[in-house]
Amino acid sequence: MGKVTGFLEYDRQEQKYQLAGERVRHFREFTLPLDDNDLKKQAGRCMDCGIPFCHGPTGCPVHNQIPDWNDLVWQNDWEEAAANLHTTNNFPEFTGRICPAPCEEACTLNLENQPVAIKTIEQAIADKAWEMGFIKPEPADISTGKRVAVIGSGPAGMAAAQQLARAGHEVHVFERQARPGGLLRYGIPDFKMEKYHIDRRVKQMEAEGVIFHCGMNIGVDRSFASLHNEFDAVLFAGGAEDPRNPNLPGQELKGVYNAMPYLTQSNQRVGGEDVTAEPILAGGKHVVVIGGGDTASDCVGTAFRQGALSVTQLDIRPRPPEREDKLTVWPYWPTKMRTSSSQAEGAEREFQAATLGIVGKNGKATGVQCARVDEKRQPIEGSEFILKADLVFIAIGFAGSVKEGLLEQSGVDMDRRGNVVADDRSYKTSSEKVFVAGDMRRGQSLVVWAIREGRQAARSIDTFLMGDSTLPV
Repeated sequence: MGKVTGFLEYDRQEQKYQLAGERVRHFREFTLPLDDNDLKKQAGRCMDCGIPFCHGPTGCPVHNQIPDWNDLVWQNDWEEAAANLHTTNNFPEFTGRICPAPCEEACTLNLENQPVAIKTIEQAIADKAWEMGFIKPEPADISTGKRVAVIGSGPAGMAAAQQLARAGHEVHVFERQARPGGLLRYGIPDFKMEKYHIDRRVKQMEAEGVIFHCGMNIGVDRSFASLHNEFDAVLFAGGAEDPRNPNLPGQELKGVYNAMPYLTQSNQRVGGEDVTAEPILAGGKHVVVIGGGDTASDCVGTAFRQGALSVTQLDIRPRPPEREDKLTVWPYWPTKMRTSSSQAEGAEREFQAATLGIVGKNGKATGVQCARVDEKRQPIEGSEFILKADLVFIAIGFAGSVKEGLLEQSGVDMDRRGNVVADDRSYKTSSEKVFVAGDMRRGQSLVVWAIREGRQAARSIDTFLMGDSTLPV
């Protein structure tokens, strides 16, 4: 724990943001970090709560030892705090920025709506570790002579590759895009996480022996069979990128796009890459985003930064309560009103709004036809309305991984949700020496879950190859 009476003496304090009018003018991160003294106080608020739900299965998927490193920050021992944090999480600077922090919802102090600022402290520990040179390559002392192919360089693939390399295996990571990172690089906007965080981890991993092959789409540029024959084990670690199709009337009109191509294009531009596809830009347009999740919110923030005239977000769910009933929900993730930083930049939010179709003129979208819905999410007769829209983004989730190419060639079993079937403990698929982790196995999920699954899959692969494993659970 931190200070014995810290939670009584110090109020919760979080990082502040640049003003909305300033931050929409750029794509950089806009959080304003706390100073070391304030961070120490926030860490000191961690109480001796008996059962720390924050790092159990209800709180942190990677099982970060949160009370331990809070105490170390309270003692100003940043190096040991960083070492502790990295025993469970390969990339805490990622999760410290983009994780929704279920740990804070599970914090005992959240019963009083004043949880410890765990996410802020985690980010600070990771940033301090880089700043002070605590993070260095950790190459294996010996080589096992075993070769592992990791398909996909998102958080699951990166975590697995790093763990396997440290176990002494020769690890090759195959990424279809021009640079490593998967959806961390091409799906998450820079204003949430700048990409130099990925670049320096890639350099660390290369120094540990990981070999990255970018611009290589397995199943298209190279057959799965040739890869399968060459390596002792193969890990599928791609994303769940097959977008759900709402089958809306008018969705074929010009100006209607799925969310991910839009975000990918924007990230490519910000990263200085060439965009070869038809440009999708929101400047000077009225934008409607269909969907209420994180991907939809990322579209909102990106559209504002591109100069959209207006942005409206449609959510079929009812407006949630401002606060949850702690006694019936805690320590689990609650449904309550949340406003993202992107939504706070000026978005209009329409709740209990079903999208009936896209209307247009001369082949171009001009509006979105909507209706209010009842408690069964059925349109209410007579409640129809039209929102003006020059640009419409569909962000209603994903139906698993893309089947064409890799998955079809591998012949792995799939479930009805479009995910690769694998054992929950071993991460083995139905195909010989093929494993799977992250979104391809569990469906679209959090980065922190991807890191956890990558680490667990790496341990299983190490056991498969060597008969046992020294990698942490």
